[in-house]
Amino acid sequence: MENSCPAEGLLKMLSGKWKPQIFRMAVDGPLRFNALVRQINGSNKQSIAVALKEMEEQGLLEKTTVRLKPLHIEYMLSAKGKMLIPVFHQLENLL
Repeated sequence: MENSCPAEGLLKMLSGKWKPQIFRMAVDGPLRFNALVRQINGSNKQSIAVALKEMEEQGLLEKTTVRLKPLHIEYMLSAKGKMLIPVFHQLENLL
């Protein structure tokens, strides 16, 4: 029987290497890949790429190609991701 606990689903979405840090940074605005690699101590390109891809597949982040020179990609919270901000802040306040 499948567990249908919403809290468990949320925790699974945000579990994984670097996902909580990425989500927290995305609350403040659009993110760029290389900036994430530099700002998250101990991270590497592969682990950040995997986390971003999973968060995009889960509908938490949206990927946008910015066609300005230099061409770059930004990640920002999706509508679903923005709905989770109050819940994320409540989790942070528990600690």
